[in-house]
Amino acid sequence: MKAALDIRDLSVDYHTRAGRLHALRNVDLLVPDGEVVGLVGESGCGKSTLISAVLRLLAENAEVPGGEIVLDGTDLLSLSDAEMRLRRGRDVSVVFQDPMTGLNPVLTIGRQMIDIQHREALSRAARRERAVDMLARVRIPDPASRMDSYPHELSGGMRQRVAIAMALMMNPKLLIADEPTTALDATLEVQIIELLQELQGEIGCAILFISHHLGVIAELCQRVVVMYAGSAVEEGGVRDIFHAPAHPYTKALLDCDPGRIRERRQTLPSIPGSLPDLTAPPPGCIFADRCTKADAGCGATQPPRIDTAPGHWATCHFAEAMR
Repeated sequence: MKAALDIRDLSVDYHTRAGRLHALRNVDLLVPDGEVVGLVGESGCGKSTLISAVLRLLAENAEVPGGEIVLDGTDLLSLSDAEMRLRRGRDVSVVFQDPMTGLNPVLTIGRQMIDIQHREALSRAARRERAVDMLARVRIPDPASRMDSYPHELSGGMRQRVAIAMALMMNPKLLIADEPTTALDATLEVQIIELLQELQGEIGCAILFISHHLGVIAELCQRVVVMYAGSAVEEGGVRDIFHAPAHPYTKALLDCDPGRIRERRQTLPSIPGSLPDLTAPPPGCIFADRCTKADAGCGATQPPRIDTAPGHWATCHFAEAMR
């Protein structure tokens, strides 16, 4: 299986006043060519750090003690800063959660879409024509006139379409979609999901889709990676993850999904407890303190990676019994 993105044994630490914070610990993640892989987990699980590591945009107090980030056969961690700048936009692009923060409010849409083509050996007229065509592909009405609009003149849904158009302008090998529908209402969310599905089929790029919305993950993705406290704890096909989760944390996330609640209740379910202190991670299973299945061995020994089905694994002592 050829991979657009292959993250191998990646660890990222932050140097803080409280000590070294282990934000990512030995993460493995594979995004095959032409597929959409979902990344889910609570806030603080390491999703944003993972994106920053792939883009080589980590904070100054960050350190990568080990691992590889292989994009189309090249380890991004081995590139110089100048070489990495050439990769951003052309080989890997990002659609962020809030389109207003991803667009420059004082420049027109057209100016921004033309400027991002600065590496292309095209005339300004050709770049403008290409930008108009891309706006049309993301279903912006009257795209030629919208080139002269400023971001604040567009609705949230249209700004997100512009952000997607800019991200796909250079036909990247990998598109990272960082919760691109969170700021939108339900109707616009469905439209953006359908748009991403259509464009992914046309362009053929791989997508790493980050979201808290499990329904969106189920609709858009072929595979899912579940993260908890800086670790990837389960990975598998969408059907396996949603119908036969092999990790207690994955099952707890699914149980908390409002879309799966069938009876009336006054409060929404939640996972008891809180994330562990990552400056001093526990010696055993990282989820043991919050897990209803944990025993003494879970707190003392890190669980191995157990394959429960072809293409489906989980890091849990009870993975096989969970199915």
